[in-house]
Amino acid sequence: MIRKSVNKVSVILLFLYVSLAFAYSQPKPFPELREIGSPASNGSALPFLQSTPDGTILMSWVEPGRRAKHALRMAEFDGERWSSARTVVEGDSFFANWADVPSVVKLRDGRCVAHWLNKSGPGTHAYDVKVRTSTDGGRTWSPTMSPHRDGTQTEHGFVSIFNLPTENAGLVWLDGRAMAGHGTANHDDHAEPAAGGERGSMTLRFARLEAHNTIADEVLLDERICECCPTAAATTHNAVVVAYRDRSEDEIRDIAIARFQEGTWSAGRPVHNDGWNISGCPVNGPALSTDGKNVVLAWYTAANGEPRVKVAFSDDEGKSFDDPIIVSDHVPLGRVDVELLPDGSAFVLWLEWGAEEGSLLVRRVFRDGTMSVTSTVASVTADRASGYPRMARMGDRLVFAWTETQPAKSVKTAIAPIPALSHEVSVE
Repeated sequence: MIRKSVNKVSVILLFLYVSLAFAYSQPKPFPELREIGSPASNGSALPFLQSTPDGTILMSWVEPGRRAKHALRMAEFDGERWSSARTVVEGDSFFANWADVPSVVKLRDGRCVAHWLNKSGPGTHAYDVKVRTSTDGGRTWSPTMSPHRDGTQTEHGFVSIFNLPTENAGLVWLDGRAMAGHGTANHDDHAEPAAGGERGSMTLRFARLEAHNTIADEVLLDERICECCPTAAATTHNAVVVAYRDRSEDEIRDIAIARFQEGTWSAGRPVHNDGWNISGCPVNGPALSTDGKNVVLAWYTAANGEPRVKVAFSDDEGKSFDDPIIVSDHVPLGRVDVELLPDGSAFVLWLEWGAEEGSLLVRRVFRDGTMSVTSTVASVTADRASGYPRMARMGDRLVFAWTETQPAKSVKTAIAPIPALSHEVSVE
């Protein structure tokens, strides 16, 4: 009887210990975070943020149009408030997907480059990349172009737009032309072959956007990659670094890097051998940030059944990367973003599973593996509707954007000063 009582007490004490440990491990709110009035309307989603060359924050998003089903809109944040929203394009044929996000990017020469996705046929994932440019901050736009000319009714998307080391710009995208007649990618976390047939492979391609708004030099960068993971790109002093999820013949889907330097693309190579063997696309892409020489890469993997968010640093413009650092504590969902700071550290943003809802988390990490505590930016749903959260640096502040789905869908934005190191608690 005494032994049973002791065992019962032990179980209760163990339960209390685990509960307290879990409670103490819960992230605290990001210090001094405040929400700022978003320029996006009700029903908005798919935010994209950029720290522009002239020091502002540019955000684009999709919302119901005034005269059409969808509209791609943009606004700039000057440090105090968002500008009025400007419309890039409206249409009834948008391919609006939670993971394949349109964007507006401001180049070094002042041009804004916008991309979105338009349905090209009756197939679920038959859509094309559309591009237009503006030289007056989004007030007027050029005629619409497309970086690809294959004419197949297949997937073309997951675009990254970037400055080239020259005066021109570049685009990379996932291109499914080799999959024509063989089924197509399925964005519900796996890819299905056509019945009775062998599925072709998704490819990664590049094209150059010239200063006079023509598109040239389409190049095949990788002939077999993951079907529906977002890409990322960053321009260093002398090169462009592109990150994407590769796909081997035996279904290893790890993050790879391709570099453009002195007019030539290098072959894609894995950043780290995670060894994630998965038979379908996880719809979870990488993120990049650079200060010109140093580069930081963040990504999600669930190799060996262990979900992790990882970060790796480079001090040679992405030619090589240090061993990865695991920044997540519990059960991350991924959908990462990353911002490099002038002191060489980086803030990493990701979604995390919770008992009843998801959390948008952020953490500072240094190249030596030292990390701050994990902080919460917002509570979000952990489903597809919440999409990809975003983060951008504006001087000594961070700006965040995410999609809130309850009680109604809308894009929210917030800002916070970068915490002083003395106010952070090192946990590593």
